[in-house]
Amino acid sequence: MSLGPAEVAKIAHLARLAIREQDVPAYARNLSAILELVEQMNAVDTSGIIPLANPLDMAQRLRADDVIEADQRAHFQAIAPRVEAGLYLVPKVIE
Repeated sequence: MSLGPAEVAKIAHLARLAIREQDVPAYARNLSAILELVEQMNAVDTSGIIPLANPLDMAQRLRADDVIEADQRAHFQAIAPRVEAGLYLVPKVIE
């Protein structure tokens, strides 16, 4: 698929991009090359391929689930303007 200057201008307008007139042919070539690559990838039969979340067949290293900070809720709520039942009270912003 080959894009012309009018199509490049329309794409630029839709994407809210300002493109100089002398740059349009380069954008047309590059976008056409991208679309040709997508067409090639669409032509490949992937019906027997299982989608992968990760290309590596490895387990994720996990850190130990240890508490590393002391509970400071009481300290922070002591300096809050309004607190009730352990919750911060804030002004209503939606009528």
